[in-house]
Amino acid sequence: MGLRITTWNVNGIRNPFGYQPWRDKRSFAAMFDILEADIVVFQETKIQRKDLSDDMVLVPGWDCYFSLPRHKKGYSGVVIYTRQSVCAPIRAEEGITGLLCPPNSSTNFSNLPEEQQIGGYPTPAQLAASAVDATTLDAEGRSVVLEFPAFVLFGVYSPANRDETRDDFRLGFLDVLDARIRNLIAMGKRVFLTGDLNISREELDAANAEVSMRKQGLTGLEFVSTPARRLFNHLLEGGKVFGERDEGREHSVLWDICRAFHPDRKGMFTCWEQKVNARPGNCGARIDYVLCSLTMKDWFSDSNIQEGLMGSDHCPVYAVMKDAIFMDGVERDLRDVMNPPGMFSGGKRQREYSATSDPLPSSGKLIPEFFGRRNIRDMFAQKPSLPQSQSNGNSNKVAEVSGVTAANQGNSTAEMLGPIEETAVEPCDSSVRVPTVSPSAVGQKRSAPATTRSKSTKRGKSVFATAAAPMTGKGQQSLKGFFKPSAALISSVASAIHVREVPQTSLNDDTVGRAPADLAETYPAPDGHMKAASLESAIHTPRKKS
Repeated sequence: MGLRITTWNVNGIRNPFGYQPWRDKRSFAAMFDILEADIVVFQETKIQRKDLSDDMVLVPGWDCYFSLPRHKKGYSGVVIYTRQSVCAPIRAEEGITGLLCPPNSSTNFSNLPEEQQIGGYPTPAQLAASAVDATTLDAEGRSVVLEFPAFVLFGVYSPANRDETRDDFRLGFLDVLDARIRNLIAMGKRVFLTGDLNISREELDAANAEVSMRKQGLTGLEFVSTPARRLFNHLLEGGKVFGERDEGREHSVLWDICRAFHPDRKGMFTCWEQKVNARPGNCGARIDYVLCSLTMKDWFSDSNIQEGLMGSDHCPVYAVMKDAIFMDGVERDLRDVMNPPGMFSGGKRQREYSATSDPLPSSGKLIPEFFGRRNIRDMFAQKPSLPQSQSNGNSNKVAEVSGVTAANQGNSTAEMLGPIEETAVEPCDSSVRVPTVSPSAVGQKRSAPATTRSKSTKRGKSVFATAAAPMTGKGQQSLKGFFKPSAALISSVASAIHVREVPQTSLNDDTVGRAPADLAETYPAPDGHMKAASLESAIHTPRKKS
């Protein structure tokens, strides 16, 4: 099976989990499997950086690249997920202008060394054509750009025409996007554009086109010639452009894949107005697209919409690429050109995807909050530990995530996690046993001592307790052993502690059952040593009650 690219405006990244079939498992990995996709492009994630969580970043077997709004909360947002077993990008960027910077870097994308650039950045003249400041265009989290050896992928959420106050921003975004795509194609690179463009191409792509034209007093020619729609049709082969074409847009450069597979299909809509419950009657519009360079036309075997999948006011749209494609007149296995050089050859994997070296600096898995973390499934699937000699040699290697790339890219996941494992809690010693108390001894309590025990006394009791004979067989069955030390222990304690003989009749109730260290504190005797027999008698012989 070929490679499948799916785009979906989810209207909130967790929104689909409230619907079937996503509700049962409520995981992104399960969702991607149901979609049968290898690259998934979500728009309108409506989250901020602080809202990212393990389940949406550390998806087992997937990498992710986010573009999130800088200021507005619960707004916009794009993310691209790539299946590691099928494809891996060689470069990644956020935004379309090239003015943003990679993580942990103050150098914007367009000023990076040439080998680290995707390229095609709008020229100053092209940026000046927009009525909106270029940096503002990329501040709302509307685009992620990934480069594979085969093509450059744009995941885009274009501004909608909600009101006239946003017209300049909308047209400015589309102008810069058009310039970037044309520049890349002029460089000889192929482009795949997908996402919610918020433009219905022509009358066939909108259910209420005639009604809308009547309300606005527009003819069919004027309908397709509105500024945003005219600009979009300049990009598309077969797009309706009336009059002379705009300067710099003399040629069409993209192919509408889904419409090409269903050229005359009516009602092929991807978005429906929820406020009026327009979906059951299929009163919607086609504003979500999968588009590609004209040189990629014969790369695809299928494309369609998935209007039956619920979870948003939009439905998924997909395109499937063939297993073998022709690039520059040479037949190539698709996986060879969808991964970094050397990872696949002839469609067969030559090396495994490395969790430490293959993720790009813009990868979500390298965000500080998630870097070095592992999903539960990854923990159970980890490789055996390295030999001691090898692990010691690698313990001094430190992976650098800052900047544009990571050092020591050959290290395994276990090596990257070495410093964490060194501070991990050691497993409990199975030889240490916790004493148990028999039911008959539960109610027996030792009376509290009358005097306050000092810190040194507690330390002495610890020595006394740890010096007791090791337990064998079953665990401790009663508390009797705590009050009856062995003869050898008594002898050793007597030789270490200087106490005077204590008359038996002088013992009071609070000394009964006390340890030798306690008695030494209560009855100091600098002048002599207590005999072992006398000490044992003093401990175990209660005074007679009068």
